[in-house]
Amino acid sequence: MKAVVQRVSRAEVRVEGARVGAVGRGYLVLLGVEAGDGESDARALAARIAKLRVFPSERRPIDRSIVEVGGGALVISQFTLCADTSNGNRPSFLAAAPPADAERLYGLFCDALAAAGVPVERGRFGAMMEVELVNDGPVTIVYAEPPRGDGGVSEQSGG
Repeated sequence: MKAVVQRVSRAEVRVEGARVGAVGRGYLVLLGVEAGDGESDARALAARIAKLRVFPSERRPIDRSIVEVGGGALVISQFTLCADTSNGNRPSFLAAAPPADAERLYGLFCDALAAAGVPVERGRFGAMMEVELVNDGPVTIVYAEPPRGDGGVSEQSGG
């Protein structure tokens, strides 16, 4: 499961010209569900994002969570995050979860984020959407769940 989290001052999504979701201060979350992802991945990623501290405090420019600042999240399902671009010019989407699985886990992710105290607005799964946002900062964080790689720490580098 992959997510691109953008801190926004506002964001909205439209389907066929009609607004279906919008938030003020908070996050725009683009969520890609990969084959093999499960419910525990969706819940863990939602918990990580709810606790992400990228909002300013009186002391630091990046210090508070979305829950602490009372922000909301607009969550958009985006299977193109699962693209494999390693071969040729046309991306492969074989790593994306089948639509029924992806929709279920997208819903579970949104519910888990809401349960963590974040008001959630949603796009429309499977629809062609127009997403508009004002990236605040800009601050953009990329997540993978389960975490991939070692975060740059190796035994040889001494941590």
